[in-house]
Amino acid sequence: MTIWIIFIAVIMLFLALDLGVFNRKAHIIKTKEASIWTTIWITVALSFSGVIYWLFNNGLIENPTNLSPNNAVLKYITGYLIELSLSIDNVFVIAVIFSSFGIPAKYQHRVLFWGILGAIVFRALMIVFGVTLINKFDWIIYVFGAFLLYTAYKMARSSDTEFDPKNSKIYRFLRKLFPVTQHMDGEKFFIRKMGVRAATPLFLALVIIELTDVLFALDSIPAILAITADPFIVFSSNILAILGLRSMYFLISRMLEKFRYINYSLVVILGFVGVKMILVHHVEIPEWLSLSVIAVSLIGGIVASLLIPPSEESPQPIE
Repeated sequence: MTIWIIFIAVIMLFLALDLGVFNRKAHIIKTKEASIWTTIWITVALSFSGVIYWLFNNGLIENPTNLSPNNAVLKYITGYLIELSLSIDNVFVIAVIFSSFGIPAKYQHRVLFWGILGAIVFRALMIVFGVTLINKFDWIIYVFGAFLLYTAYKMARSSDTEFDPKNSKIYRFLRKLFPVTQHMDGEKFFIRKMGVRAATPLFLALVIIELTDVLFALDSIPAILAITADPFIVFSSNILAILGLRSMYFLISRMLEKFRYINYSLVVILGFVGVKMILVHHVEIPEWLSLSVIAVSLIGGIVASLLIPPSEESPQPIE
């Protein structure tokens, strides 16, 4: 329990420094700054694998699945890469939400910051729930595997479907719940308009991003539980991937058109993990193979996006 408290305290310290020091004043996060912070967060996350080895090697943390230190490191890195890769799809949705509500670039970091806090709480609850289910009911892993295969199928079928936040049930529910204004007032989530407290587009974007993250977690949590049911590895790899999502958003969102085929990479990853969960009691799939599938899928999607030119619309006839 002490290790858990220390880990969460360090995460809270990182977040406090992020908002209170490095991003105390609202500003537009440019590509160079986003690249630096993305590199920092990935480096921190991968370096944490050394901490994982140290903890398991010295028996400083509970080891309910009896992992060796080396195997614990492999499962941590695999889980982190799965979460990071699935977060890419989340970046696309966040970009659409910001665009739909007209959120200025200088205020987007604030929305993502508070979204991260909520995501940590929700994911912690979902991880505890998922680990408990797997440890108590062996057959539930087949349900998770089937769900991931279904998700991969839906993603493959709906890769070209446009998402409009303002047509979502969440948005319509929020409009009924409290007054909403279309006007921004700096970084404020609520303002007073004609004596009535109304939500700004900033707050609407925050709530919708928060709830869509919960929906994405329905995919990512079962996916990482296919790798390991160790709660600390699942939680730490998940949270460190989420922390890097903000800077990755400002880096990748400017290159959305270049990553046209990345969705197919995610389909392959989800499909592979779903099959792995279904075969878990029959076929042992080594961690190096899981890492290879994830890496090859992501690299393949990026390379295809860069090498295959976008299809041009057929020219309109001249009248």
